[in-house]
Amino acid sequence: MSIQIGDRLPSIQLQEGTPGTTHDMAELFAGKKGIIFAVPGAFTPGCSNTHLPGFVADADAIKAKGIDLIVCISVNDAFVMSAWGENQNVGDKILMLADPAAEYTKAIGLEVEAGALGGTRSKRYSMLIEDGVVKTLNLEPDGFGITCSTANTILDQI
Repeated sequence: MSIQIGDRLPSIQLQEGTPGTTHDMAELFAGKKGIIFAVPGAFTPGCSNTHLPGFVADADAIKAKGIDLIVCISVNDAFVMSAWGENQNVGDKILMLADPAAEYTKAIGLEVEAGALGGTRSKRYSMLIEDGVVKTLNLEPDGFGITCSTANTILDQI
């Protein structure tokens, strides 16, 4: 079963930059208002051309509405997520977190088997989180499309 509105984020470590730098998701969002969005894969066309760039472009507007942090998650390694963030000029606008073994993604029930595209991946989604609790969840119907999990959608929901 997948995470639902009203559920708390699980206490699972995700990696930033290198495998040795980790963030516990429950602790990261404790006492904060934030956005999580997940993509099926770094450097993939939809993720690189639309999804992540939308959040980069709207980061200031999102934070102006009282959001403390914006987190991008993908089932990739920390080095790939770091390189993708640099490639996309993320700077300090978005925290690029890796879930290399899909532990977090499986814990929230939003994994998808992508077969030849790379095995287990995350479904595409966005969430508004307040003090570690899911307030909104925008899950793409097919797990991969970019219709309801965009920065524009979440900006309207804050």
